[in-house]
Amino acid sequence: MQVRQLTQHRIIVIGAGYAGAIAAGRLARRLRREDVAITLVNPEPDFVERVRLHQLAVGQELRPRPFAEMFAGTGVRLRLARVTAVDADRKSVTITATDATAGEELTYDTLVYALGSAWNTHDVPGTAEHAHDIAGRPGALRLRERLAALGAGQPVVVVGGGLTGLEAATEIAEARPDLDVALAARTALGDWLSPKGRRHLHKVCDRLGITVHEHTTVTAVAADHVTTASSVIPASVTIWTTGFAVHPIAQATALKIDTTGRIEVDDTMRSLSHPDVYAIGDAALVMGPNDKPLRMSCASGVPTAWQAADSIASRLTGTKPTTVPLRYFNQCISLGRKDGLIQYVTADDQSRPAALTGKTAALYKELVCKGAAWGVANPTLGLPTRRRGVVQEPAREAAEAVTAA
Repeated sequence: MQVRQLTQHRIIVIGAGYAGAIAAGRLARRLRREDVAITLVNPEPDFVERVRLHQLAVGQELRPRPFAEMFAGTGVRLRLARVTAVDADRKSVTITATDATAGEELTYDTLVYALGSAWNTHDVPGTAEHAHDIAGRPGALRLRERLAALGAGQPVVVVGGGLTGLEAATEIAEARPDLDVALAARTALGDWLSPKGRRHLHKVCDRLGITVHEHTTVTAVAADHVTTASSVIPASVTIWTTGFAVHPIAQATALKIDTTGRIEVDDTMRSLSHPDVYAIGDAALVMGPNDKPLRMSCASGVPTAWQAADSIASRLTGTKPTTVPLRYFNQCISLGRKDGLIQYVTADDQSRPAALTGKTAALYKELVCKGAAWGVANPTLGLPTRRRGVVQEPAREAAEAVTAA
């Protein structure tokens, strides 16, 4: 037998990117407001569309998406603060408000860890001092200011040939055709894509005048150039996009993590070491098809948020959590505002022969971006929901009764 919860169950969600914001909103729509206290901790008051930060960097304005409007009437409480520590054994989170210097400790019954990731310098000399990143809004805004100050003909080097590097290089080259844009890729350009995808990518780079340095590893970054094993490439601006590194806080906790600092979870997104903690998005080591870890991306983060929120709601309302297999369908790459590449992939993210290219692909990617932002504000995808009451095990009720007596 199960009975109603006597006190509010405290849920803290740390990080309000795609995964964290969706998890908080979905939980609020699954659980009765009087039974839970949901707190979302984030340093910024607006939702950041990370998949559009290359657009912000070249001077385009993005639509503001205030959390105050997004969570109005849901019961989610937003705390504007930075997370400075997590004590998973004591079930507490230390935060520092954006307008304060002293820290504050929050305690939880359930923690959703969604601190995400930032750029990864790989400890290459000079990168932190001289390179720019577009892994977050502050970095994108700094790059925006720097690009705006460049005169015609000045060289810009994008380091990294992955999705972020491709989108950054093509966006800059399209928006600023007067600049000398180069892309340094450690392997062949688009080597993971299908033959059709690679051909289109080379075609776009040629059309936009992007100089591509294939099989090139940058070993150092200076204020006006980057150094490789065999050459020096001039760079008035260097943009570093060689992958993401997870937030370091998890490494300072008792949570079980892998060598990269990602929190190890089961198929409900529950920590393998601390059952009161759920990890989602880039912060979680989630195994996908063929026991391959999901890559850090919006495409991975959103379904992990759905899974975690539904699993927490099920456990708190006394039902058995269900799991949905996580898989991929395509990789969406914008190549400026007028071109794109949709690479269809297998469930474990391997390229299929088919790919969509050109203006149709650009429209497809734009719809995906708009859909992702809409999904944050509508975490149950517009479907009707029923808020259920939180229950507890009789043993816990009995213990509370004894304590009260």
